Amino acid sequence: MDLLLAHGEPAGGAALNEILWASGVALVLFAALGVFGVLHRSGRTNVLTNVGSFSSRVSGLPAWAAFPSAFAGGALLLAVFGFYWDVATHIDNGRDPGPFANPSHYFIIFGLLGIAIAGYLGALLGAPEDSKLAIKVRDGWKIPLGCVLLMVCGLIAVAGFPLDDMWHRLFGQDVTLWGPTHIQMVGGAALSTLALWVLIVEGKRSLPADHRERGLAGSLEISLAGAFLLGLSALQAEFDYSVPQFRLLFQPIMLAMAASIALVPARSRLGRGGALKAVAFFLLVRGILTLVVGPGFGHTTLHFPLYIAEAILVELVASRVDPKNYISFGMYAGVAIGTLGVAAEWAWSQVWMTMSWTSSLFPEIGLALVAGVAGGVLGAMLARALDAPPRAEKSPVMLGVATGLALIACLAYPLPIGTRDASATVTLDSPGAPQTRATIVLDPPNLADGAEWFNVTAWQGGGSVVSPLERTGEGEYRTADPVPVHGEWKALIRLHTGSAIVALPIYLPADPAIPADKVPAEASVTRRFVSDKQILLREAKETPPWMSAAGNAALGLIVLIWIATLGWGLRRLEGDGVTDPGRSRYGTAKVRLGTR
Repeated sequence: MDLLLAHGEPAGGAALNEILWASGVALVLFAALGVFGVLHRSGRTNVLTNVGSFSSRVSGLPAWAAFPSAFAGGALLLAVFGFYWDVATHIDNGRDPGPFANPSHYFIIFGLLGIAIAGYLGALLGAPEDSKLAIKVRDGWKIPLGCVLLMVCGLIAVAGFPLDDMWHRLFGQDVTLWGPTHIQMVGGAALSTLALWVLIVEGKRSLPADHRERGLAGSLEISLAGAFLLGLSALQAEFDYSVPQFRLLFQPIMLAMAASIALVPARSRLGRGGALKAVAFFLLVRGILTLVVGPGFGHTTLHFPLYIAEAILVELVASRVDPKNYISFGMYAGVAIGTLGVAAEWAWSQVWMTMSWTSSLFPEIGLALVAGVAGGVLGAMLARALDAPPRAEKSPVMLGVATGLALIACLAYPLPIGTRDASATVTLDSPGAPQTRATIVLDPPNLADGAEWFNVTAWQGGGSVVSPLERTGEGEYRTADPVPVHGEWKALIRLHTGSAIVALPIYLPADPAIPADKVPAEASVTRRFVSDKQILLREAKETPPWMSAAGNAALGLIVLIWIATLGWGLRRLEGDGVTDPGRSRYGTAKVRLGTR
């Protein structure tokens, strides 16, 4: 890596030969899939039929749901493994020498592509002619609803890969998870877990009532509920890896949102203990990923929320409010998550998170309550669609719109980031040494009072170090640990107060590919704070504001397509009404307060 950096790896898009090679492979793959589809639908090959039949025997689901579900599940595991490996690689090593020089990218590409292919294979198998949910292509061919949703999520996600290269050409490398094309890829994979849940439910509804829990069909939804929570938690990775580039307020808001949206339908759909089972699956997968990517591959260890308290709270609410009274249950569960659940995660952040939450989050952390309630209502609407009660109980459209607007408002509030007019004098204990402790004197002295975070972060030199700063006097602080100031490391002071996030470089290497000059680690120097992103994203290019606005608007359009497609699919699922009122996977019960 050092050799590559010394010769200047690209700070923009991929080399032309890599683009041509990737385009050629993609064309061959899509052509092969097209030919295979024609052969299957014309009856000239039985490969897919035979594989589907085997999957059906194992899972207990019909072939058109069984095989695509298994295929998509494997693809999602590839994608999530590649995702966390990729994030850790960028945090520890910086940008890639090229898009195909990073092995984690292959897992992401094949994973995202596999999601779309799973939907395509299910479409080729086709749903029964009498299916009310499937989409008719022509006489004798209906595509399962869940497969349509999988194809949409998968294709949008995999399209993010070439668009990501285009984005880097226009705006430079952005070593941040929350770039528009990165959100496109992560979001497509995350939402495909819901599409997969729809497919499983669709398959189970096509079976006789006494066959719906045979084979693996009865346990698949537990893993899907946990996978849904995994997907909704994916964008928290910047906080998990302790190099967030946005306000800390986002973390409790996103935690409350993910917990309520995922755990409410888990409890409603899966019955007693459903929320706890979903969290158990979440912890199993995240725990394995943490061990493999962190100690296993020698990367920075990611820290993640537990969601155990939130699951317990959902189960306790379910003991008082019938989960089949969907909206009421969702609202009460959301209140519990947005208050006591967030408080539990606050305590966990003091124990496990590298950057623990501080009292400076008050009173704005109250937005987590709003996010919890809105997420709980949305989760309740998802549960009702998956359960398909009578048509008279379909969720009001305006309730969904209001819920969506509330969630958007919670996410929009922390977005603006300001700066501070300030400086600091940095004195190193061991000038010229590979690593050193530092004394920092702020001007003004009260600059860090009430800070959400104030630390020295060193990263992209073969690892990452986040050293908290200990106060030693009025406006004077020292690093708790030595920080590296040599080679390709980037060491900077990071300060987040209120809506402002600023940084001051201690040491930055020269980067001819940008180009950028070296910022040496001097024995004693006074420098001004600048916008945090100006240092973290030093590879970014200067472009007209309208270009960035256009890119973000394109992402907004993609989000609208996701919402519209999934909303349409869930509405169609909810309107099916083929299940008995109050039926859960544990039997039949009347829907009334006090019935669990």
